[in-house]
Amino acid sequence: MRLSFLLVLVVLGLLGCSRQKVQRPNIIYIMSDDHATGALGVYGGRLAVLDPTPTLDRLAKEGMLFENCFVNNSICVPSRAAILTGQRAQTNGVIDLEGTLPFEKQYLPKEMKNLGYQTAIIGKWHLHEEPAAFDHYEVLPVQGSYFDPAFRVQGNAPWPKNVIHTKGHSSDIITDKVLNWLKNIRKPESPFFLMYHFKAPHDDFENAPRYEDYLSEVSIPEPVSLYNRGNHGSVATRGNNDSLTTVIGSSVSHRNVVRNQAMNIWEDSAQYKQYGNAQEISPDRHVPFKMSAEEREYTHQVYQDYLKRYLRCVKGVDDNVKRVLDYLQAEGLMENTIIVYTGDQGFMLGEHDYIDKRWMYEESMRMPFFIRYPAKIKKGSRTDAIINNTDFAPTLIELAGGKSPKYMQGRSFRQMLYTGMEPEDWPKATYYRYWMHMAHRHANPAHFGIRTKRYKLIFYYGRYWVDTDDPKAEWNKNSWGNDFTRHTPVAWELYDLEKDPKEMNNVYGDPAYRAIVPKLKQDLKALRENLNETDENYPHIQQIIEEYWDK
Repeated sequence: MRLSFLLVLVVLGLLGCSRQKVQRPNIIYIMSDDHATGALGVYGGRLAVLDPTPTLDRLAKEGMLFENCFVNNSICVPSRAAILTGQRAQTNGVIDLEGTLPFEKQYLPKEMKNLGYQTAIIGKWHLHEEPAAFDHYEVLPVQGSYFDPAFRVQGNAPWPKNVIHTKGHSSDIITDKVLNWLKNIRKPESPFFLMYHFKAPHDDFENAPRYEDYLSEVSIPEPVSLYNRGNHGSVATRGNNDSLTTVIGSSVSHRNVVRNQAMNIWEDSAQYKQYGNAQEISPDRHVPFKMSAEEREYTHQVYQDYLKRYLRCVKGVDDNVKRVLDYLQAEGLMENTIIVYTGDQGFMLGEHDYIDKRWMYEESMRMPFFIRYPAKIKKGSRTDAIINNTDFAPTLIELAGGKSPKYMQGRSFRQMLYTGMEPEDWPKATYYRYWMHMAHRHANPAHFGIRTKRYKLIFYYGRYWVDTDDPKAEWNKNSWGNDFTRHTPVAWELYDLEKDPKEMNNVYGDPAYRAIVPKLKQDLKALRENLNETDENYPHIQQIIEEYWDK
C-alpha cells in the first residue's frame, strides 16, 4: 500500500513538471526594418494624428512601452547581430554591412533551445551565414525583395542553395509563413520562440497595391527642420560655411547632389537630370545649399511622396500583425504568449532634411520597443529608462526562465517589466558607434557618442576604420559604395535634449555647458573601455581622438 502511494506521488510529480514546462510562456519577437518611433501613433509626434498603426498602438497599450530604447549602430546588420548576441560590435565582430554571424555566435536561439523552446525565424535575416541555430528558418536573401520574394530554407543542398519562390508582397508572404508555422509546424506540447521579421518599411518603399490610395488625399505634417536646420550639426556634418552640405547626409531636397529622395523616385525625370548623377559631379562643387522658394515647394512635393510611400509600407506591417494577433486570440494563445514589437533601428523622416538612418540623431538612434505579457506586465505602463538592443537577448532569456549569460554585455530588464520601476543601479547612459564613414552615397561621417536622459555628446572623427593614408588599404569595401572625400572635418556636437528635443542647437562650446562637457567625456571614455569599444586596434583613429579630445 505504501509503495503504491509513493508511485502515485511520483507520477503526479512528473505530470506537474510536464505541465509546468508546457506552461512556460511562448515568445513572439516581431521586428520591422527602419520603423521610426515617430511613425507609431502610440509614441506621439507629428504623425500620430494620421493614426498609422492602430494594431501596434493597441498592443503597446496592453503592455509596457519604452520611451528611451536605442540602437548601438543604426544600420541593419550590426543591429541584428547585437540583438542576437547581446554583445557590442567589437565583441561580436560585426561592425558594418559585411559582418557575418556564424553558427557558433547565434547565441539567442541557442540559449532558447537549451531552455526547451522550439525556435524559428521567418523573414529578414541579413547576417549572411545560415541561421542554423534555429530549428526552422525561412529567410530573405540579404535584403530581399518587396514583391515575389525568394526565401532561403532548410534542405538537402548546402546553404544558401535551397531557395523557394513566392508570389505577392513580402509583408503578406512573411505573415503567411508565420501563420503556417504556428498552425502546421510548431509542436503544441512545447513552448516556442519565434522571430517574425518584416522587410518593410525599408527603402525604397514599395507598398502592396491595396494601399495605393491610403493617405492620397492627406497632407502629411512636416518637420520644421526640413526647411530650417538652425544651429543643428557642426563643421563635421556641414563643412566650413556649410561648404559640405551638398555631399554629406542624403536629403529630401536637392541639397545633397550625391543622393536625394528625388533621385530615388524620379530618376528618369528632367529634375533628376538637371541636378546630375553622382558619378558626374566633382567634389570641388562644394558650395552652400540655399533653400529658395522654388526649392521649398519642390521639397514639399518630394516629402509628401516620401512619407506616403513609407507609411503605406507601415500600414502593411500593422495589418499583417493583426492577422497574427487574431490567430493567437482564436487559438487561446494570447494570454501565455509574450509579444515584443520593435524595429532594427530608427529612421530619418525628413528631420534636418535627412533621409535614411546611420546618424546618432534621435530619429535614427531611437527604436520602438514595447512588450505585452498580461500575466506579468501591467497594462498601459511606460518607462523612460534607457535600454539598448544588446539588452534584448538577456531579457528574453530571463523571461523564458533562464539566466543572463555572462558572455553577453547587455543587461536584462525583466525586473523593470514586472515591477514598472527602474532599478537604482540601472545604466544612466548608452553608447553609440557608426563605422561606415562616407559610405553608400548617403555619405555619413563616422562617429561615436554617449546619450543620457538629458544630454547627447557626439564625436565625429572623420576617418575610415582602416588606415586610408595607406595606398594598399582596402578601405572601399564592396558593400560601402563610393564617396567624394575620404576624410571629413573632426568636431564635437552636444545637445541638451531637455531644452532642445528636436536637436536644433548644437551647444558644444557654449559657456553655459562648460561644466557638463568634461563629465560627459569622462563617462564616454569609461563606456568605451567597459564595453570593449576603444580604438586601440585602430591607431590612426586613436591619434585623432587624442588630438581632439579636449578641443
